[in-house]
Amino acid sequence: MSCGCARRPSRASGAWASTTTSTSPSEPSVSSQVQQARAAFGARLRDMRKDARLTGRALASLSGVHFTKVSRIENGRQNPSEDDIRAWCSACKAEDQIADLIATLRGIEGMWLEWQRQLRGGLKRLQEKSFPLYEGTARFRVYESDVIPGILQTAEYCMEILKIAGEFYGSDADLDAAVEARMERQRYLYRGHRRFAFVIEARTLTTIFGGGDVMLGQLDRLLAVMTLPRVSLGIIPNDIVRRLWPGEGFWIFDDLLVKIETTSAGIKVTQPREIGLFEKAFTVLQGQAVYGQDARGLINEAMARLQHL
Repeated sequence: MSCGCARRPSRASGAWASTTTSTSPSEPSVSSQVQQARAAFGARLRDMRKDARLTGRALASLSGVHFTKVSRIENGRQNPSEDDIRAWCSACKAEDQIADLIATLRGIEGMWLEWQRQLRGGLKRLQEKSFPLYEGTARFRVYESDVIPGILQTAEYCMEILKIAGEFYGSDADLDAAVEARMERQRYLYRGHRRFAFVIEARTLTTIFGGGDVMLGQLDRLLAVMTLPRVSLGIIPNDIVRRLWPGEGFWIFDDLLVKIETTSAGIKVTQPREIGLFEKAFTVLQGQAVYGQDARGLINEAMARLQHL
């Protein structure tokens, strides 16, 4: 919801990120995905220790990390501290891996943010929490598979989305204030030299929230946004031969952070290698999208269908 809105049950949440998710048909819940990430991180540290030909007790002696903690870390039952990582790498003579490992650790610690916990302060506060991130970002790359991106929503469409979220999660009913906060966030489309590249699936044009009039207003808004000089809007047609599966929506903030939203939580990715996977996915999705006159044609077709409902 910090980027877009509440999500449907996750079928491929964060499917682009290798260490945080699974792409199998019977993928685990997001919480188990976090545990998998922790386990994979522990295995990486264990491999480092073995490559250095150290036993667990020898590493504990050299690093100052208690040997029982070494075992818990390697088996994914406990995250190390950043100081632990520095000492571990020093003992294994692998200081060149410190920065990458710390980035991975921070990604694991920050990627699981339950909506019900975030919503305790209400929907308005949740919207406002994203302002500093938007303020500090110069380049936005956004993919949405089911809804119009939050920053492009009309007030009426946004109200319907947040109403669903509020009812589903049982949050405070501060809907008017939350909508106002999200509309305030749209100032970043016009202020400064920020660049926005949006890619949406064609089904977002025909997935109805709030009824025909609400959708007509939203689609008209998209036509207007397409004229902005620093905004690119691509639409992936329904009948295109896919080169990458549709997945959960994600937002890339510069090259420093990716945010994904699922039904139960928001996931943050900060590990550089995983961010690279999202960037690769976005490039592929961009290549599947149509732009300009072709994109306007898809929007106009959707509007025509709505007018005949």
